[in-house]
Amino acid sequence: MWLVVGLGNPGGEYKLTRHNIGFMAVDYLLQGLGNPPIKNQFKAEIAQAKIGDHQVIFCKPQTFMNLSGESVQPLMGFYKIPLDHLIVLHDEIDQPFAQMKIQKNRGHGGHNGIKSISGLMGSADYIRLRLGVGRPANPQHNVADYVLGKFTKEEFEQMPDFLNRAGDAIESIMKDGIQKASTKFNG
Repeated sequence: MWLVVGLGNPGGEYKLTRHNIGFMAVDYLLQGLGNPPIKNQFKAEIAQAKIGDHQVIFCKPQTFMNLSGESVQPLMGFYKIPLDHLIVLHDEIDQPFAQMKIQKNRGHGGHNGIKSISGLMGSADYIRLRLGVGRPANPQHNVADYVLGKFTKEEFEQMPDFLNRAGDAIESIMKDGIQKASTKFNG
């Protein structure tokens, strides 16, 4: 069994913001898997589906970004999911929009959702799919305001392709392993 966690903030005001691309990716994946029923468990919205031969729990923590680990850690324990079967999808400002990077066992890089998960899990040895949202064009622009801002019209037009590739990357991680998936999807 795998756990795929999309990071974001609950609430309508955050719905289509850069910080919520993890939520957007999970929603997009679930739509492609026939919209399985969502239930609330462990301070999260969760749904179960299959990707190929793999049983997958999809999770959107409802704790707000900075406390994401409060959903992930009990889910991992309850479903007895090994750390190497955890994939966390999150926004990444250090990558241009629509680029992604698969990594494992890295520092949080200032991302509070990752910091929360790694802190409560006691390890960073899990897979991350870092979804590029880019940096503000103006270096004076506050980064927090930027990630809490909405995507541009041009970015929204590219979003289905980007999220589709994210789904392909997740499937590749499960089927081919992290090394092959990284070679295929990073950059």
